Amino acid sequence: MSVSEPLARAEDRGGPAQPLLAVRDLRKHFPIRGGVLNRVVAQVQAVDDIGFEVRKGETLGIVGESGCGKSTTARLLMHLIAPDAGDVIFDGDAVGESLSLRELHRQMQMVFQDSYASLNPRLPIGFSIAFAPLAHGMPRPQALARAEELLAAVGLDPALFANRYPHEFSGGQRQRIAIARALSVGPELVIGDEPVSALDVSIQAQILNLFRDLQEQLGLTYLFIAHDLSVIRHTSDRVAVMYVGKIVETGPTDKLFANPLHPYTKALLAAVPEADPTKPPPKLTLKGEVSTPI
Repeated sequence: MSVSEPLARAEDRGGPAQPLLAVRDLRKHFPIRGGVLNRVVAQVQAVDDIGFEVRKGETLGIVGESGCGKSTTARLLMHLIAPDAGDVIFDGDAVGESLSLRELHRQMQMVFQDSYASLNPRLPIGFSIAFAPLAHGMPRPQALARAEELLAAVGLDPALFANRYPHEFSGGQRQRIAIARALSVGPELVIGDEPVSALDVSIQAQILNLFRDLQEQLGLTYLFIAHDLSVIRHTSDRVAVMYVGKIVETGPTDKLFANPLHPYTKALLAAVPEADPTKPPPKLTLKGEVSTPI
């Protein structure tokens, strides 16, 4: 990206023509060390010069098999790990330049796959939800009141649950708590990193419907990461297919599912089980050598 190239035109800043999130040439390689001197002998190209945009109010789904770089991408967007190169631009402001990490984490939050590991086991969940608003300067009474409002918004009675600890909840309830915590600072964009993959199918539907209801009520923008195509199809307006650190195909959800163009996308769709057990599965074999991120 050229230094002289504007991140957003002045007339588009904050408007509908400007994407809420723009990613340009994002890269992250991890060194592999070996030998007596522990030197770098190779690089894992976890994320390799990817780019995409997320428009305000939409849901973009990133789909791919395990190890393709989806979760690393999410952590790079949040700057939980530092990128090697590339730009993350939120509402026209480059992260780390005109937008501080503190402000980024107020505007962008994340719901993790493992809700139990993401919650502090020593804090009652009401205080876990209130912690981020407190860190951003909200008075304690207001922060605790907001935590109770958010618990109610995700379907948990604050009078019953606010003073309980994470181990006292089921997996679905903990994910509701994680969603409430992500919303506690009023973000515009929420990243869901496999937010339902660890849940039972019936609970998955409840959590996905909760995401949809909150999006309609609060005007949220979502970036959903999943390996389950049915989840992406149910939730996303557009889909980006990721393979070995690269985005190989993007498009509107209906069009991509109806007419995939990249061989890997076709293989992913062909691997989805058929509801009719008497229908033979499609025979699709990827040709050539298996790609590797190293």
